[in-house]
Amino acid sequence: MKRFWQQAEAVREDGAWGIALDGRPVRTPKRAPLVVESLVLAEAIADEWNAVGETIDPARMPLTGIANAAIDIAGADAAAFAEPIAAYATSDLFCYRDDRDPALQAEQIALWNPLLAWAEQRYGIEFVLAEGVLPIDQPDATIAALRDAVLSHDPFRLAPLTLLVTIGGSLVAGLALIENAYTAAELWEAVSLDELYQERRWGADSEAQSARARREADWHNAARFLSLL
Repeated sequence: MKRFWQQAEAVREDGAWGIALDGRPVRTPKRAPLVVESLVLAEAIADEWNAVGETIDPARMPLTGIANAAIDIAGADAAAFAEPIAAYATSDLFCYRDDRDPALQAEQIALWNPLLAWAEQRYGIEFVLAEGVLPIDQPDATIAALRDAVLSHDPFRLAPLTLLVTIGGSLVAGLALIENAYTAAELWEAVSLDELYQERRWGADSEAQSARARREADWHNAARFLSLL
């Protein structure tokens, strides 16, 4: 679609904030009004629309995309939307330690144990740890508590949380970011640990680096969305 507007701006909308293109309201793909509660988020979304060149490129409008998902998908059935995220409580990245490389396992312990300890204290749970990749069962109480933690969040937090969890493979990391317990940079380092360790050991691969850079950009866009709520 070609650009058809001159100016995008945040506008007051029934106690919240919408985005208007030359005075015309922006709508989601399902034709719902694109309305958010935060002025700074609305302004950031408007900035994305103002930065559009001759044609719209959704890849260059990540905040708009997350808002659309929050309204059209998460907002339609928040519980159903949250279930795949909550399922990561059974297989969180941080619970699986390398069983062949003591140096890597030492780094995992140093970086991941404090994050698990935070979650255990925050949600009153316990994790079972494993060496290797074979699946392990987490306590039912742990799974239930983490599921409740996910379901407690509104659609505008569930949408970026989905990105964080699927990119990083860790529900703990996503919840830690929502709770402002750690920074986005600290948590990205944690979820990227294995890959970065192997790169240090065996050398860099350009395709793998490019793919990681794209994931990192998506990670920080989701984190920025949360910070603007």
